[in-house]
Amino acid sequence: MTRLLVVGGGIAGTGAALALHKAGHDVAVYEAHPDSAEDIGAFLTLAGNGMRALAEVDASAAVTSIGFPLTSMRVLDDTGAEVAQVPLGEAGTPHLRYRCVRRGDLNAALQAEVTGRGVGIRHDMRLVSVDDGPDGVTAHFADGTTATGDLLIGADGLNSTVRHLTAPDKRPVHSGQQVFYGYTRQAPPAARPETITMVRGSAVAFGYAVSPEGETYWFARVAGEPLAADEIEHTTPAHLRDLLLPLLGKDSTPAADLVAATSDDLMVTNATELPTGTPWRSGRTLLIGDAAHAASPATGQGASMALEDAVVLAKSLRDTPDRDAALSLYETLRRPRVEHNVTVSGNISRGTHNPSDRRPQGGAPTRPGDDELAGHLEWDTELRLPST
Repeated sequence: MTRLLVVGGGIAGTGAALALHKAGHDVAVYEAHPDSAEDIGAFLTLAGNGMRALAEVDASAAVTSIGFPLTSMRVLDDTGAEVAQVPLGEAGTPHLRYRCVRRGDLNAALQAEVTGRGVGIRHDMRLVSVDDGPDGVTAHFADGTTATGDLLIGADGLNSTVRHLTAPDKRPVHSGQQVFYGYTRQAPPAARPETITMVRGSAVAFGYAVSPEGETYWFARVAGEPLAADEIEHTTPAHLRDLLLPLLGKDSTPAADLVAATSDDLMVTNATELPTGTPWRSGRTLLIGDAAHAASPATGQGASMALEDAVVLAKSLRDTPDRDAALSLYETLRRPRVEHNVTVSGNISRGTHNPSDRRPQGGAPTRPGDDELAGHLEWDTELRLPST
């Protein structure tokens, strides 16, 4: 491989660029958005597995310089009583701690890290078609320019143009919830530092965390039909508060007060997912991240799974010189794990029963591949097919 084209400059695309560049490939990134701040309003949590992937591509410092760490999670019932508190991930290892970040800040930080290593990112490059031939793959952009490489990686998110071109019948579907996000300077009484609080409300699944500066980041997941695109685009914060407060007011938790104290920093989106079994490969084109396996946000694993993808893809191409064999290895290692996440997260959003998780004695549920993940991500470990 001499030239790799990455379409999409978000988390999956920048993660892939960092990993592929470290593996010695010539990489170029093409981003449709005119700048780095797409989806700046929403926030996300990078879990320990995502932070581990970043560490393997030497990008921990870029992310620990933004947002704030989370070292524990507490759970409240609808009366406000605490029913559980557990540590999150590897809290004793600073660069592996969970991190709460605004998506736009994360995009900007990762893009700066990519460009700082000499990898080009071209903005305002909207893909319109792909020509896949025996000697290379060519991307055609809306401005009339083209780029040719040995492999095109579609990292362009939930509404992926690359996926539409290669698997047009596979589209995102609603996973049963509307998701609200907001920020307020009001912190709940006795909020613990570095803790995310999950509220099992009678009608709303709610979560919040307080930054060191005293700003509360919160989300609310509400069961319901998808909101129309124009309703999302043209809604007002006052309308969103009016939708949430009657549902939250039934419970004795901090949720209603936090939403009431939120002024303009409030947004809503639909929870969506891609059907499992979506094709990832077509000739010299490969989908990764949300373009391949978008899940509802219920498990909070979307960004971390995309970063895992990036490292495993780079190592697969490094350790298996034949392109088709390398992509087969990548898919064999990744599909069971990410599709399990899609299923579990979607079932949480729909309120349906999840398939049985493997649970270590006295421990938390694990996902397929957890036992092997550190080895898959560790840069100096060679990737191999699982033994049969």
